[in-house]
Amino acid sequence: MAHDAGPGATGVDPEQLWLRTTEPRRGRRPSFSREAITAAAVTLADAEGLEAVTMRRVAAEVGAGVMSLYSYAPDKETLLELMIDHVSGELPTTNPLTGDWRADLKTIARLQRDHMLRHPWLPAAVATRRTPGPNTLAFLERALAALRPTGLDGAAKLEIFAQLTAFVAGHVNYEIAQAATTRSPDRGAAEARYLAAVAADGHHPELAEALSAPGRALTPEATFTRFLNRLIDGLDTA
Repeated sequence: MAHDAGPGATGVDPEQLWLRTTEPRRGRRPSFSREAITAAAVTLADAEGLEAVTMRRVAAEVGAGVMSLYSYAPDKETLLELMIDHVSGELPTTNPLTGDWRADLKTIARLQRDHMLRHPWLPAAVATRRTPGPNTLAFLERALAALRPTGLDGAAKLEIFAQLTAFVAGHVNYEIAQAATTRSPDRGAAEARYLAAVAADGHHPELAEALSAPGRALTPEATFTRFLNRLIDGLDTA
C-alpha cells in the first residue's frame, strides 16, 4: 500500500478506532461515511492490490476531498485495519460447532482460506495488523469456542489460532504464486526439466527418491487439505 499518511499520523489508537464515534461532530453532515470509504478501499485492493489503495484513489471513488478522509482514517495503517475488519464481516460466526475441536478447527481454516482467496491482499495485510476490530473479534471468539474441549489455557488457545491463521495466510500466498506459474506453462515445464536433471545427477539421492514417489492429487484443495491435516492432527494439547 502506498505510504501517503495523513496529517499527524501516529499509528492506530484502538480505543479511538473501535470504541468511539466514527462520524465528525462539527459542520454539515458529509455525503459519505467511514463504511463507504472502507468499502471503496477494499474494492480497489481486490481489483488492483494494496499498492493501488491511496487516499487520493479512495477519495475519488467516494466523491470526497482527500483531506476530508483523514477525519475517518487519519493514516494508511488505520485504513488497512478498517479494511481487514470490514471483510472479516463476511466470515460466518454462528454455524454450529461439532464438539470435535480438530474438525471444527479445520472448518475454520477452510473458511479462512476461501476468504483470503476472495481478497488476495489479505494474507500480507493480516501479518501487519495491530488491533482486531468487532468482526475480527467475533471470528476469534468462534475459534476460541471451538478450542474449549481441549482444556488448554487462554494463552495456548490464542497461540493456536495465530498459528492456524499464519498457516492459512502463507498457504494462500503459495496458491496465488502457483496459479501465476500455471499461467506461464513454459516456466512450469522448465522447472520440471530442471528438477528431473538435478534428481538424475547422483548428488541428490533423497530428492531423487522423493520425486520418484507415487504422485498425489495436486489440486489446490487437495494440497491444502493434506497440509492442514498435518498441522491440526499433530497439535499437542498435553
